[in-house]
Amino acid sequence: MTPFPRTGANEAAPPALVRMRRVAGGLLLAMAAVFLASRHFASLHPWVRFVQAFSEAAMVGGLADWFAVTALFRHPLGLPIPHTAIVPRNKDRIGDTLAQFLRTNFLQPAVIGRRMRRVDVATAIARWLTDPAEGAGGRFRQGASKLVAQVLEGLDPQRLGSMVKAGIAARLREIEVAPVLGRMMKAALAEQRHAPLLDAAIRWGAKALTANEHLIRQMVHERAGSILRWTGLDETVADRLIAGLDKLVADMADDPRHPLRLKAEEGLDRLAWDLQFDADVRARVEAMKAELIANPAMQHWLDGLWEAARAGLLRVARDPEGAMAGQLGDMLRQIGGTLTQDPRLARTINRFVRRAIVGVAADYGDGIVRLVSETVRGWDARTITSRLENAVGRDLQYIRINGTLVGGLVGLAIHGVDVLL
Repeated sequence: MTPFPRTGANEAAPPALVRMRRVAGGLLLAMAAVFLASRHFASLHPWVRFVQAFSEAAMVGGLADWFAVTALFRHPLGLPIPHTAIVPRNKDRIGDTLAQFLRTNFLQPAVIGRRMRRVDVATAIARWLTDPAEGAGGRFRQGASKLVAQVLEGLDPQRLGSMVKAGIAARLREIEVAPVLGRMMKAALAEQRHAPLLDAAIRWGAKALTANEHLIRQMVHERAGSILRWTGLDETVADRLIAGLDKLVADMADDPRHPLRLKAEEGLDRLAWDLQFDADVRARVEAMKAELIANPAMQHWLDGLWEAARAGLLRVARDPEGAMAGQLGDMLRQIGGTLTQDPRLARTINRFVRRAIVGVAADYGDGIVRLVSETVRGWDARTITSRLENAVGRDLQYIRINGTLVGGLVGLAIHGVDVLL
């Protein structure tokens, strides 16, 4: 993709450039008219010769500079004169030279490191976080927020969401969750954080037992012999079974050292060890994780997660001062105050930013150089020529004007020397 449309060559020149072209061209025509008039009246008075010499040399200087300025962008008068139309003919070489200039003067890690030592990023962040809305930091927040909002709104939400979702999924695939779960379980068991879960499980068991007494009685009745059912002893057995289960659940709830509770804790401890060190268990967990990530419901959840994050970022970007007025703002202002009061932390942040930028230059400098070079190569020659001429052509017309005047003065000086000698 080229940054300039291919119709750029047909765009009208800026009014300032048109005006300066007319001034330079008019001055050249005026010198030609003066030359013709002075040549006609040269015999009337000696000083007319000085006017003639001035106008003659001015025409030469003006024409020479017109040729030089025109030759930068096109062939003068359409003639294929060698070493003219310099910009379109050397577009690729200009791109390569520009890329190497950036690499040598801006993307060298040593150069960036020296310049970054003079940049106090931590202070800028602190001011950005703590300044009131009417201060410089507030104005910077507004400008930065508008830029962020425009970027978020300008990007393709579906494509960006797919990229974010793919990135999250890839990161989840890279993480082996079994050892992490095992360490978390081990820490929870050591600090007795599993006890509330066991208590909740026991309470759930008690409620489930109460709600399903009829199923227990039905099972006992169906499995009892005909004599037990005839004598009604099946009801007695069912009552005692239910009472025993109720007592077991109550004892487990009341006694933290109950054998069944200890057995459950032993099983959890074993599971924590297996998650960390048993290859088969870890493989099964990874397979379950892969199935979960591939599940359409998980993909839909990731889509919703990105949309919620994007909507939140847009709300903050559209109203940064509103965000700064809430709990988020209090937290950010506290961070800014800490940066202001803690020079050691500020130096750490500045050093981190400096190293990060230097690292980016070292890792991606060559890629940036290639990007600049290839981008310039992809530009349409006529378009970039027209754009460059429109950008700097006004200043180049001053060269024509100066060439006309300086040429005239030189001609005047030469004629004066000739008269004196």
